[in-house]
Amino acid sequence: MKKNKNSNRRSFVKKLALGSTLMGAAPYVFSASPSYQQRLFLERTYEPLSFTPNDHINLALIGTGIQGIYDTTSALKVPGVKLVAACDLYTGRLDRAKELWGKDIFVTRDYRKVLERKDIDAVIVATPDHWHKRITIDAMKAGKAVYCEKPMIQRFEEGHEIIAAQKKTGMVCQIGSQGMSSLGNEKAKQLYEEGAIGELVMLDMYNDRYSSEGAWQYAIPPDADPKTVDFDTFLGKAPKVPYDPVRFFRWRNYKDYGTGVAGDLFVHAFSTLNYILSSNGPTRALTTGGLRYWKDGRDVPDVSLSFYDYPETKTHAAFNASFRVNFIAGYGGGGGFRLIGTEGELHVGSNSVKLVRSKIGNAPSGYSLIAFTEENQKKIKAEYAAKNVEDRASSLSLGETTFEAPGDYKGGHYDHFYNFFQGVRGKKTVIQDPTFGLRAGGAALLANESYYQNKPVQWDPKAMKLV
Repeated sequence: MKKNKNSNRRSFVKKLALGSTLMGAAPYVFSASPSYQQRLFLERTYEPLSFTPNDHINLALIGTGIQGIYDTTSALKVPGVKLVAACDLYTGRLDRAKELWGKDIFVTRDYRKVLERKDIDAVIVATPDHWHKRITIDAMKAGKAVYCEKPMIQRFEEGHEIIAAQKKTGMVCQIGSQGMSSLGNEKAKQLYEEGAIGELVMLDMYNDRYSSEGAWQYAIPPDADPKTVDFDTFLGKAPKVPYDPVRFFRWRNYKDYGTGVAGDLFVHAFSTLNYILSSNGPTRALTTGGLRYWKDGRDVPDVSLSFYDYPETKTHAAFNASFRVNFIAGYGGGGGFRLIGTEGELHVGSNSVKLVRSKIGNAPSGYSLIAFTEENQKKIKAEYAAKNVEDRASSLSLGETTFEAPGDYKGGHYDHFYNFFQGVRGKKTVIQDPTFGLRAGGAALLANESYYQNKPVQWDPKAMKLV
């Protein structure tokens, strides 16, 4: 592993020293070497697509809430896709579906009626997390391709059931962590594999929010009542409780239906991380946190800090990962994803990647030399100069490069659905199949396992099981 990585690193540093832009495009240089700043533009090309009305993929949406609407909006931008049905347990969302996509689409509160239809080729499963497994498996058994929102699972064991069902039915199943297929992820993976940051040492991910909506305090419609909301079906396998519109419309706040910040936010980071590194995931997790502000009846924390151990593998060194979420970030909020290596760092987003390469201080400075005589200081400086620990090639490779998507980029969400529908048409393998989905979702849910057990937990990333 290290020999191959070192070879990639030497090749990468040589490119920089020779002035290569890595992309073959002219950089916009704002300051001269050895400390440079440059912008390079990424490119995305799509296969030309043209379909007759009889060759469209007929799509159905199961779960017409916030994410379901955003998913479907992106999906319908891909040529050759038509929405024919929508399902939700709140009648107001069915009315909304007709407003958005036409009065002729079929609507129902029973997802099984969607799966019975012979004219439907694929479904989006955008329900609360505790319904993902059952509907995904039922859909594949009914001969439908499935795009299942992240996290694929609410419980660890559910993932293996979905994997088995996909293998048995042979149906296409894509897990919906929408940034997975993005230009940013692709470029970050290329840069990492080229040795751009040396050996990986640490991941730093954070997502801070400062709004009631960002903390899942979603609006509740005025016409919500036991007639317009099928609350009993919503509960499913969860404990039975009386009708409660807060639980229905703000389900992420409850561990009976959702997966907390881990399932909502950590899972995106694990999808990206495992993809960039070609990794199966971590072996150990430790989480702390608490409910600090949004004390509205929820039973999941609004502040969460999790720490993961990744073992050395053929594709990466052993490293540590830090995940942080704060739903009461008084400075206004923000987010970040940084891969930190021995020779630089990557700031990764769906639309851009920033590579920062810095210079390690190998020669002693005045800080430590102050304890020695002037004569000894001169000798020490001469000794390090003779070793040439700060060579010219390394100095030339220092600086900052930002790789950006062009202004007309359709976005990572579009790309993920493009990948899914290419898979449905048999032209491409989906990028995030159920095995990938379990490795990302399972790693994320380790945070919950550790938090509620109040201790570190162990994970087998290959077998995808708790140890």
